[in-house]
Amino acid sequence: MNKIDRRAALGIGLAAASAAMVKPTAAQTAGYKDTTPWPGVVIREYDGGTPSIIPGFKTVSMRDIIMQPGSKTMGPPMMNAMVCHITEGELRVDQEGKTFTAKKNYVWTCDKDTKEQSYNDGNVVAIMRITDLKA
Repeated sequence: MNKIDRRAALGIGLAAASAAMVKPTAAQTAGYKDTTPWPGVVIREYDGGTPSIIPGFKTVSMRDIIMQPGSKTMGPPMMNAMVCHITEGELRVDQEGKTFTAKKNYVWTCDKDTKEQSYNDGNVVAIMRITDLKA
């Protein structure tokens, strides 16, 4: 086995520590448009859409709802069918009078005109990724 001097060992240790600290971002950093419809809530709509092969839907697109602790949405009716997924944090969701907790990696669906309001009751940022199914 080869001998490693202190300087080489320190360099290898620093490289390993740096690699361990790099964490992928939960939300994309380019090719999007941000809007802030309510205090503490950012809607990040990603550029483009893709033709759908699901019957009844022409295109699919993606957006993130980024919610700061203590923020909430106002509960507008859904403009189209969608699949929602919590990628970070946790939300309390009131959908058509039914309340549930959506923790990280929880997935659910909404249909067009579904009324839903989300609350970030936690102390960390929550991100809901939405795949819009557009007719």
